[in-house]
Amino acid sequence: MPQKLKLASAQARTLSTTAETLHALEKTTKTAAQQNIDLVLFPEAYLGGYPRTCSFGNNSVGARAPEGREQFLQYFRAAVDLGDTPQGAGDDWLDKKLPLPRDKKYRGDGTREELERIARETGVFIVVGLVERAGGTLYCGVVYVCPRYGVLGKRRKVMPTATERLIWGQGSPSTLRAVTTEIKGVRLCMAAAICWENYMPLLRHSLYSQNVNLWFAPTADARDTWAGLMTTVGVEGRCFVLSANQCVRKKNLPEWITGKVSPLDSQAEPPTNGTPSHTIEARHGTGRRRSTITLTEDKHEICWPVVEPIAETANAPNGNADSSAIEDDGVSPATSTILPPQPKLSSNTACPRPQSSAGGDEFVCRGGSCIISPMGEILAGPLWEVEDGGLIVSEVDFEDCERGRLDLDVAGSYSRNDSFHLSVDGLDLSPPP
Repeated sequence: MPQKLKLASAQARTLSTTAETLHALEKTTKTAAQQNIDLVLFPEAYLGGYPRTCSFGNNSVGARAPEGREQFLQYFRAAVDLGDTPQGAGDDWLDKKLPLPRDKKYRGDGTREELERIARETGVFIVVGLVERAGGTLYCGVVYVCPRYGVLGKRRKVMPTATERLIWGQGSPSTLRAVTTEIKGVRLCMAAAICWENYMPLLRHSLYSQNVNLWFAPTADARDTWAGLMTTVGVEGRCFVLSANQCVRKKNLPEWITGKVSPLDSQAEPPTNGTPSHTIEARHGTGRRRSTITLTEDKHEICWPVVEPIAETANAPNGNADSSAIEDDGVSPATSTILPPQPKLSSNTACPRPQSSAGGDEFVCRGGSCIISPMGEILAGPLWEVEDGGLIVSEVDFEDCERGRLDLDVAGSYSRNDSFHLSVDGLDLSPPP
């Protein structure tokens, strides 16, 4: 009997605030539900943002400008707090066994609970890339959200690429553990390799060893070569591959990058079933920082910190940067992805600005979302230069993964595991139950 599910990749761009992006995620997921889609993947750092053109005041080795620290503050406050620990609490975090803050019903800022609500109410399994803050460090991660059981797993990128290392910590390899679930009687063994982790042969093999049949590749790489890599993963792993990237025009870059003035109080709030959220603003200390607390219909409080812009000084740089120096993920400036964090800031925040052009219609990221079969066939996409392209969809038969094992099982019969061995500290490579 065919083991069919309807899968989708969302070519969706991060909006000007984390609250607005969470709103857009819910809207996209509702659209997926209307199309009877079972599972949807969102791009790398979709919640929190991927600030590709920003130098954070570190334009040369050993140099860290004060305005770069202010810029990092905005980015840090835009990241989501899922209530995990810096080391990663594993099953204790997953099962919500960690101590709660006083007078709180949950840990973190409520983003986890909102994602669980969206999945529960739409019936769609959600996989989303995000920037997670834990302690004083940011991590690029992926979270798996089941409509029935809530969050089933979370992993952190183990090797940030190039200047990502300035702003993101290294995640533990233990988070590479595959996640299992069942949708409509179809058993899934899922794992995610984030962006250029897909270029790491040993990391790929650690996932193949767990008998993964559904591979997620949220990315910020918009090179033409990306589709070829995804085809390789599908063929090697005999698995279905979903890759999601953003498509952004220069004119739609966020205010905190372009320097356009945007009032802080215009920040949008995430939806709650069409019921407006209630917003409470609290000032602290000097009044320079404040937080916007969203009370959702389920009484989840999402605390969105807002940092008011500092006064511009006569010596502050104009924020212009040489875009030719940008090398994150090996993507040239012409094809790089720029994703905004949550606070809307004025031009007083010194941040590298892209060179403007008439109209600003050119693409700074071309997208390229795609879906690949276990035999390396491109089932959908790559979707190029379609901004807010919505969902690319394919109905797939997971028995094709087993059909492909007739002649290739790179972690089993084809592996010569009597001679070649791989071990990963802290990670069980055996297929999960």
